[in-house]
Amino acid sequence: MIKLLITILTSSIFLSGCSTYGAINNSKKTTAPTLSGYSIQSVISSRSQGNVSLLLSFSGGGSRAAALAYGVLKELRDTHIQRDGHSYRLLDEVDVISSVSGGSFTAAYYGLHGDKTFKEFEKVFLRRDISTILIQDLFNPTLWFSAKGRTDRAIEFYETSVFKDATFADLQKQNGPLIVINASDLGNGIRFSFTQEYFDLLCSNINDFPIASAVAASSSVPLVFDPVIVENYQPCQNTHNSMLMDSKQTLHSNQVVKETQEDLQQYRQTDINSKYIHLVDGGITDNLGLRAIYDVVELSGGIQQILKKFKQKPIGHFAVIAVNASTLTSQNIGKTNQAPSIEDTINSVSDIQLHRYNTATIELFKKGMQRWSQELSTPEKKVKDYFIEVGFDDIKEPPQRHFFNAITSSFTLTEEEADKLIEAGRTLLRNHPAFKALVHDLNKPVDKSESIKPNTNDLKSLMKGWFGF
Repeated sequence: MIKLLITILTSSIFLSGCSTYGAINNSKKTTAPTLSGYSIQSVISSRSQGNVSLLLSFSGGGSRAAALAYGVLKELRDTHIQRDGHSYRLLDEVDVISSVSGGSFTAAYYGLHGDKTFKEFEKVFLRRDISTILIQDLFNPTLWFSAKGRTDRAIEFYETSVFKDATFADLQKQNGPLIVINASDLGNGIRFSFTQEYFDLLCSNINDFPIASAVAASSSVPLVFDPVIVENYQPCQNTHNSMLMDSKQTLHSNQVVKETQEDLQQYRQTDINSKYIHLVDGGITDNLGLRAIYDVVELSGGIQQILKKFKQKPIGHFAVIAVNASTLTSQNIGKTNQAPSIEDTINSVSDIQLHRYNTATIELFKKGMQRWSQELSTPEKKVKDYFIEVGFDDIKEPPQRHFFNAITSSFTLTEEEADKLIEAGRTLLRNHPAFKALVHDLNKPVDKSESIKPNTNDLKSLMKGWFGF
């Protein structure tokens, strides 16, 4: 992708004759905030619970990430659980998909189309040379003096060719998992999730916001693409954002969570500095999509408060599948005292640093999962957690690992790359020890003696409850 990015940057310098202003696609909310928008609370509370609380996170990495995530979805579709004489697909147990950058294409498409994804997504997106299509648009003479920026043109392509003008209202109509598309606020330096809870902070309505714009923001690499801009319509009567802002910090809230809440508070300000929010690649602030989930739990006052808000029934299995498509490219910088090329520099900044940041994110989230499970477990009911990371580090054969690490983060894959990435997603998930343990445990007959008896005391019931997020 690096050579492609250089081409775009160089072309943009010569083809851009004036500054561009991003189109504003979010509307002002004319009524008091309610749960009517595509919100975390409304979607999760309305979902019927199964036998496991299952969350997925899809990382960034262009079409490489989209294909690896797609392979994981296919494996979940084909993994059947036999329980009490009934058979069901593990895919249907997915409650939440949190995504950034390239992974957002897969997450959004599945959220809109469900099983049709397995018939359409490869043709519509994975096996198309999206990068070349976007590059060719730059050299279209009729658009050289257009007021539209590179991102506006990309959004138009995504709307017409991938998402067909779908909005979050269309996502709301589906009875699927909650899809959390994440971007980064360039001005504030924090994560921004496309849910009504975040739009409430802007006095805005998410339901008429285009899916293509959200995905474009999530994958908008700074300098290569312009930010996606949303308007802050403060002031307004903001009474329904307690999940993010009004809960007390938990004992385990770290400094980052506290700073996030302080930064989110700035959206409530009415000064000119918070009038427009410039949204770029979600991988800058969370390349795995895991910190977005972690923050929601902690900003909401902890795991027990989340349980109370979502009114979920007890479940004994909590699993997270983190699809990590980050790579470690070979570096030549240390071999010479020659100044590194632009390609080597960008590779070092993007691949190496994100890979290390991912490690810290995974450790933070795993510790959080263990703590949440302990807090919700009781002598009568133990909550078991499963953290499953699907990534190229688990490929043992050096030639195969090198093959995947050599795939760039562009939106173009060869047929061989697409085939192998999809199969890698399936195989890596299927062979993961924690995934095997999850499938084994879910196939066990239900032990009636372990079920939690109803309790009229709400607080005690919550303490014995299970995180249904």
